[in-house]
Amino acid sequence: MGEQAVTEEILSGGVAGALLRCADATTGVVVLSGSSGRVDAARAGLFAREGASALALQWFGGEGQVPGICEIPLETFFAATDCLVGLGCRRIVYAGTSKGAEASLLAAAHDTRIDAVAAISPTSVVWGNIGPGRDGMSWPERSSWTLKGLPLPFVPTDPHWNASHVDGLVSYRGLFEHCLTTFRQEADRAAIPVEATSAEIVLVAGGDDALWPSLDFARSIVQRRNDAGKATRLVCSPDAGHRILLPGETTPRSGSHAHGGNDLADARLGRDAWQAIRELL
Repeated sequence: MGEQAVTEEILSGGVAGALLRCADATTGVVVLSGSSGRVDAARAGLFAREGASALALQWFGGEGQVPGICEIPLETFFAATDCLVGLGCRRIVYAGTSKGAEASLLAAAHDTRIDAVAAISPTSVVWGNIGPGRDGMSWPERSSWTLKGLPLPFVPTDPHWNASHVDGLVSYRGLFEHCLTTFRQEADRAAIPVEATSAEIVLVAGGDDALWPSLDFARSIVQRRNDAGKATRLVCSPDAGHRILLPGETTPRSGSHAHGGNDLADARLGRDAWQAIRELL
């Protein structure tokens, strides 16, 4: 796909975010960032330069939205798909990172219009909320997601977990690993039904992810889909971390938690991943 004129529009209301629209685009991409809540217009620009219309979605924390990742309706993402279909896009791709990858895989499992998913630093199960719900409360813990008004099953967090540190920052990887083994039955019920979708899936994960064990999660997704007779592409690197950088990106590191990896490894994996992600378009 060659470069063509791109117009940018800021959307608000039922579908909020930045829409980078290519005239005559037949592919539409929904770009979901992670728990930062960033509207990732720069990443959407990568897709727009490939000739796709790309929507960097604001899916929480905006006007009229839940302030944190707490009981977010999956219908939020179905509406984003509606938006791109309404622009004439016949192929719908979701590109999500971290909690955005969790959302992307769930959306594809419940919306047959989604043709492909690029899940970067993914999880294979649903987790609890990050931040407050509509009531302004972060606790008691609730699901990150709802469907038709009902919360999805999730893996709970052990409040007595003892934090570990990497470079002076909290590494949450051990918490997620601990909870998976402590709450095995809940984890089984909270598995994202990746075998239910006919969407093509590309998974991107670093073995040095200090936030959560995304490479283990990715391998679990591959196994579950293999068991269902569905192929999945995994692009991985042992030394990359959670913050995988696609070509030209310089996404800042969080000052509150460890990501693992390093800029060189994270960018190298991002370059490899971009080749696979472009093929989804």
